Formats: sequence, structure tokens, C-alpha cells
Amino acid sequence: MQNWPLYEVFIRSKNGLSHKHVGSLHAADADMAITNARDVYTRRKEGVSIWVVESKDIKASNPEDSEALFDPAEDKVYRHPTFYDLPDALEHM
Repeated sequence: MQNWPLYEVFIRSKNGLSHKHVGSLHAADADMAITNARDVYTRRKEGVSIWVVESKDIKASNPEDSEALFDPAEDKVYRHPTFYDLPDALEHM
């Protein structure tokens, strides 16, 4: 494992569902990462699809910036349909 890159592993458990992050592993290349991910994360046929992404290629937001990223939506009431009148016959909304 001499300086092999770190890969993030995403598994889709069934067709039609989203891929979910299940863990990380080191591998020499993406093909090896998929093979190793299959062996480590789908031993009991838990998945139908595997994605691997080098960790260095993932850009994440900084938790310190959450206010600037997510609070602006609070003043856009049109994004929240709380002011619509729904018919009484509609029970599960």
C-alpha cells in the first residue's frame, strides 16, 4: 500500500435507489478500487452498482460556511409551499 490513493466507495443496493457512501479504501488505481470495494463492501450481494472516487477529487463545503450557504434560503418563502390551501380530502401531505 505504498502511497496508494484513498478512494471513497459508494454502493447502490437496488436498481432505482441512490448510491450511498459506505466507506473508504486504498488502491493502486480505480479498477483495483472497484474490485477491492466489491470484496470488502458487497460480500453478501448487497449491491448492484459500485462507484469509486479518489478522495482528492471530492470538494466538500466547510461547516464554518454553512450559514452563508444555507441560510439565504430562509428568506425565499416561495421555496416552501406552506401558504398553499390544500383540500380536506388530501389526507397525507
